[in-house]
Amino acid sequence: MTLEAVDASAWAELEGAAADPQSAFRYLNLCSVDAGGRPQARMVVLRRVDVARRVLEIHTDVRSPKWQEISVNPLVTILGFGPQPKVQLRLQGSAELHGPASECATEAWSLLPRSTRSTYMGGPPGDDIGEPPASEAAVADAEGRAFFGVLIFRAETLDWFQLRHADNRRAVFAYDHLGALTSSRWVNP
Repeated sequence: MTLEAVDASAWAELEGAAADPQSAFRYLNLCSVDAGGRPQARMVVLRRVDVARRVLEIHTDVRSPKWQEISVNPLVTILGFGPQPKVQLRLQGSAELHGPASECATEAWSLLPRSTRSTYMGGPPGDDIGEPPASEAAVADAEGRAFFGVLIFRAETLDWFQLRHADNRRAVFAYDHLGALTSSRWVNP
């Protein structure tokens, strides 16, 4: 497989994952750094991919620690692993945050099903709740929207790694601010 084919395949996997809840790359690990300088990692759901611009869209609660961490330091890493064909994608880049009043968040919110919108209702992520409620209370849709934010990740590099029975493969790609591929090379796994 050529470097060009590897790059195209990785981004095709990500693009497909945004629309396929069964894809291994639908759920990615987002890594940021907290105020104490400690790395923080959590799973996020990939919502949209713009292959040409090398952009990933992720939705989050603006009260979450990750929102606060990225507000201070927008440099993040996104990591995913697909068991078939045993490929790891590690993307490094920067994140832009679009809060509830932004056009980006307004548009994304309008496309969410009610069941997804309900995840933004209630208290802040990580707060104590006591016992989980027996049934979901009807909460106004507007309450959830007030806490809904969009994280736009722009990839600067992609580290592609494939586990194989023998001869593991690894390639590194770099992109400019518009998403154009600027370099690619095979490296030792």
